[in-house]
Amino acid sequence: MSNSPEFSNHLITEKSPYLLQHAHNPVDWYPWGKDAFDKARLEDKPVLLSVGYSTCHWCHVMAHESFEDEGISKMINDHFIAIKVDREERPDIDHIYMTATTAMTGQGGWPLTVFLTPQGDPFYGGTYFPPYAKWGSPGFIDLLGSIAAGWKSDRENILSSSRSITDGLRRNTQAASSSGIMDETLLDKAFRQMRGQFDAANGGFGSAPKFPMGHNLSFLLRYHKRREEPEALSMAEKTLTAMAQGGIWDHLGGGFHRYSTDQNWHVPHFEKMLYDQALLSRAYLEAYQVTGSGGYSRVARGTLDYVLSSMTDKEGGFYSAEDADSFEAPGGHSKEGAFYVFSQSEIEEALGLEAAAVFNYCYGVLPQGNASFDPHGEFKGKNILYQAHPSDEASENILHEAKAKLLALRSQRPRPHKDDKVLCDWNGLMIASFAFASRVLGEVKYAQAAVKAADFILEHMMVKQRLLHRWRDGGAGIAATLEDHAFFIYGLVELYEATFQDKYLEAAQVLADRMIELFGDQAGGFYMTAVDAESLIVRPKEIYDGALPSGNSVAALILLKLYALTKKDIYLSQAEALFGCFSSSVAQVPYAHSFLLSALDWHLQGPWEISFQGAGDDPTIAKMLKVLYKHFIPAKAVKFILALDGGQAHICFRGTCKAPINSVSVFESTIAGPS
Repeated sequence: MSNSPEFSNHLITEKSPYLLQHAHNPVDWYPWGKDAFDKARLEDKPVLLSVGYSTCHWCHVMAHESFEDEGISKMINDHFIAIKVDREERPDIDHIYMTATTAMTGQGGWPLTVFLTPQGDPFYGGTYFPPYAKWGSPGFIDLLGSIAAGWKSDRENILSSSRSITDGLRRNTQAASSSGIMDETLLDKAFRQMRGQFDAANGGFGSAPKFPMGHNLSFLLRYHKRREEPEALSMAEKTLTAMAQGGIWDHLGGGFHRYSTDQNWHVPHFEKMLYDQALLSRAYLEAYQVTGSGGYSRVARGTLDYVLSSMTDKEGGFYSAEDADSFEAPGGHSKEGAFYVFSQSEIEEALGLEAAAVFNYCYGVLPQGNASFDPHGEFKGKNILYQAHPSDEASENILHEAKAKLLALRSQRPRPHKDDKVLCDWNGLMIASFAFASRVLGEVKYAQAAVKAADFILEHMMVKQRLLHRWRDGGAGIAATLEDHAFFIYGLVELYEATFQDKYLEAAQVLADRMIELFGDQAGGFYMTAVDAESLIVRPKEIYDGALPSGNSVAALILLKLYALTKKDIYLSQAEALFGCFSSSVAQVPYAHSFLLSALDWHLQGPWEISFQGAGDDPTIAKMLKVLYKHFIPAKAVKFILALDGGQAHICFRGTCKAPINSVSVFESTIAGPS
């Protein structure tokens, strides 16, 4: 095995932490670009495309097993042009070749391993390959040999297959543009599909692995409000409570791990993604509004505070992720979850026997470890903290002190790798959640965090009114995608409603206009890449809401919000065209488009349009705002108009406006009514 610092490949000058992790591989990696494909054409070699990200566990495994191996690397260098892509830097490339691989194999994931012609057309794909055959998977070294031989002896079939796959990708993109109408039957159908997938025993949907999917839970809360459907609320609450009690929640440091490997949320995949913190904190805040339960607000605070303490750059941007793997001890072996798990003896030594007994009972700590069912034996003798038993009032102080001591103990361990690049799109989601939290929880620090991050992006990640996708190590780069525009506009609009600073609403309009100009499709909806972006084998157009909502889904919502705030007709017409364009594909599997359906719910019922008028520090308006955010009113647009008169609220709904309100009690009775 080799990863020699004396050798460096073409990744050495890149900004991406993931690419830099591979800069000293013996594989002669190139970044994606003209140089690599020119070389492939000149040398008449196929391209090995490897896509991953810096906190990806199986990416690390394949790197250590294959890309640091001298023999495998020599085979790659002799027969292929090797290109390494960070999926978080280039989501467009990742989307295209992941779609192709899923079509070829029926599954996808990372590391993504795809073989291309020198023209970029895919002809074979997969995910993780072990170096030698096992688990029913071909060995990577055998696969390399087979494809290299086929390139020489069966070229015409390979080229024909690659053209066919690319043609299929183009047809899929064209099929995304249809003509139809979305109505509320889609909301009902999505709920029925979610109910059919719901795990009534453990919360969540389907079997293991289970992903948190905060926007699915937000949709259920909206459906509950629309239909007064108690089962929708019960499903959301069951899931939110189970996740907060499970090992997927970091009970010491706050924040959510990426997914659970088991059905009951106990054993997580330990990486932490910024977008999960954004989407889940929003869902918990909304559940707090619906139920008034302080448990949900505590989890939201813990999630947001984790981002502030561990995922925030000094200049204001939010980092992308923390790895699942870390070293058990300095100089030891890297192991998934090592940073987070404890033996019972460690806990007893840190807390003393009496306090440890209380802590261990509440958090399921066992002498033999509580994750003995883990199939790979990763956590033998170790404990993943989860809420096994509820605490009582008498034990709260003990547990509070115990957590502080264990957090201090854990902080002395080698910390997992942190991907410290700032992504515009993920930051937009996080800004939106911090801004929303500042109103719901009355916390100024959350508004300040949102302001600082938004100002950072506006100052450092925009050039001539064009957004850039990534900032790291003092510099911004990479052309922005639809997601960058839609998600950041979402953050700006939420920030305007939290601060009433006009500059954020103005910036949102500038970027929305650019989004329509650069990404819009005359058939409706938006492409992932700009009209003047690098030409790839296909221009993607996506509506599926996966771990992240799609750019089109968020675009639908922000266009509707901007129309309500500005009354510019183009925003409404673009949103309506988007709904029509994707109507056929959404109708096939509505529950796979939960964020879009939340936007549709807004559109169908129409928003409350609430305008406050008065001095900036008017106490009546402050009280009205506190009341407003106590209630769960997802379809609302909130404005502020500076005036010398006493504070009052103007409320309009579906074209009918009420008389000005200057009484807090009247305001509350008005907004608490049916909507």
